[in-house]
Amino acid sequence: MAYYGKCIEIVIEQLDKFKPDKDNPEQFLERASASLQQVLSTQKLAFVLEVLSGCLEYRKLLTIVVDAFYVRDGYLCLWADYSLFQVICYLAMFQMDELGFQLFCSIIKSQPVGKTCKFLRFFFNPLNLCSWIKDEWSLIYETAHVKENWIDPLMRWQPEVQELINQLEGVPMDQMPLLKTKAKVTEPKEFKLTIPRPRAITMPEPVPTVAKTKHVPQSTYQEPRKQQLLQMIKRYNRRKAEELLLRANMEELRCAMPRLRRDPQEQQQSPPRIQRTPSLTFYKPNNLPVKLNTEPSCLPFPRVDKLVDGAGDFSEFLEWQKKMQAKDLEEQLAAGECRRLQGKLSHEEAILARQNLRQENKQKADQKKEETAELMLQCAERRLQEEKSMKELVEQVIEAQKNVKVAQMKLVKGRQQIVQEVMEESRELLQRSTEAAKEEQRQRCKLIAQLRALETQPTRKDKLVDLTQIPGYGLEGEMSVVELRERLALLKDTQKREKEEKRDQIIQGKRAKSRKLHNTMEQISLCRAAMGRTAALRWEEKKAQAASLGTPSRDERVLELQRRMEERAAERRRQTAQLQEPSPRVMRPQMRAQAEAQHWLEMDRSRERRLRAKQEADRTCQPTHDLKAA
Repeated sequence: MAYYGKCIEIVIEQLDKFKPDKDNPEQFLERASASLQQVLSTQKLAFVLEVLSGCLEYRKLLTIVVDAFYVRDGYLCLWADYSLFQVICYLAMFQMDELGFQLFCSIIKSQPVGKTCKFLRFFFNPLNLCSWIKDEWSLIYETAHVKENWIDPLMRWQPEVQELINQLEGVPMDQMPLLKTKAKVTEPKEFKLTIPRPRAITMPEPVPTVAKTKHVPQSTYQEPRKQQLLQMIKRYNRRKAEELLLRANMEELRCAMPRLRRDPQEQQQSPPRIQRTPSLTFYKPNNLPVKLNTEPSCLPFPRVDKLVDGAGDFSEFLEWQKKMQAKDLEEQLAAGECRRLQGKLSHEEAILARQNLRQENKQKADQKKEETAELMLQCAERRLQEEKSMKELVEQVIEAQKNVKVAQMKLVKGRQQIVQEVMEESRELLQRSTEAAKEEQRQRCKLIAQLRALETQPTRKDKLVDLTQIPGYGLEGEMSVVELRERLALLKDTQKREKEEKRDQIIQGKRAKSRKLHNTMEQISLCRAAMGRTAALRWEEKKAQAASLGTPSRDERVLELQRRMEERAAERRRQTAQLQEPSPRVMRPQMRAQAEAQHWLEMDRSRERRLRAKQEADRTCQPTHDLKAA
């Protein structure tokens, strides 16, 4: 136990010295082997170098696990034990099969039990191994390689490692290996030279007296004089406007009122009274038959006298009154018809929306049933595969238990061969390193002799500059100053030529675009003129047909609403007929595709009908606008 504990301490010490930013792993290994060769035996040196080289080679994998351990479970552990956790992780990953579980247990027992148990519990947790550790390692190496070479062996050793952890945690503290305790550091104490005096209590400052405040004047709560004057002027102007409005209502439409002649005495006697009159007064004509003979014909007619005086006739006013009443009646009827048709249309649209919602719910239910059936099939297949895999695992475990002794013998032989190979390789490396050191020493001696010979030679202080000569620094693409100037001149010429070509291309493109726009504008103007002429001709033809037939034209809004209501009713009948048809529970994919294609075809047809109706309405409205503009 002490043997492996000392080797692990040496590896930890060397890992603490390694700095990844500055040191090279190969050179660091060479220095470590050279320094440890005189201290350790060959077997210990081989084990230390193997563990140290493995930790440096797979440093990325080890840092992922150790950093996560410090973040999650080991936040109370010291950072000085970082290299210890790296070594334990490397031994568990790569050396468990070679060393054997007994040697691994002895190595773990040689280290502090609390730290190693906490790290092994975190590392051999199946949830951590099969989830995020596998994902992080897969970012560096291939997933299949990670699972086959590292995850599966660790999961195979997991029960035995768990037993080791439980065993170590059950060991009492007096039987645990004693750790080296550091000597207590002396703590310096301060000198008590003088005791500070307590502070004296200061006298309070006198409270300052505040001057009496002045009362707020009453004028602040009253409205200013200018504001009162403005309010009076506002009330006077409002009263005057009301009087003017009353007078205007009294004197409106005197032409429709009969003139009443009164005696001047009555006018003087009767006081003026305000009488409210309606906004517009209509009078019914008196069409009673009057039989005239010679006597009344000889009598004077007051109506004729009034007409002679310049009074107007009521016949034109009555004709205008009839026309207005007929027009109002037609508008009222059209508005009522529009309201009735809009109500019907909203009713039809509500029915259609309910039917569409019912169809969508039905489709969703069918889709949900199909998905549940597929999920059940997948679950059954997964269960069968799991049962097969479990059977295969049981068979493999039985075979492995049978061949344990054979595997152990092979493992011992393989370890002996590996130890011999490592010893031979270490000898070869030492020989090579000594030869390389000797060769470097010889080369250094030669260089020193050459430098001293160069120092003895006389130097020329003046510098001769040849612009046509290449400097000869060994860089790629070296050239003389003259060649560089010529190349820069050629480059400027080519850049200038390219700029001119680009400018010519841009100008040509702009000209082509302007020509194209001009041609399209001419075509659009010609098409508009032709469409205006055809619309005017159609309007004239319709007007002539309406005048010849003499049939009154119906309101366009009513016609549009009737047509939309008929479309909604037809669509509702079609959907109700589709819903009443008995549909099977599970539709075949071919029938479903046909129904969906039919549905989209009907939607396209309805959109085309609406578009045609809108175009016809726009065509009928366009001639009126053209005629008004003319």
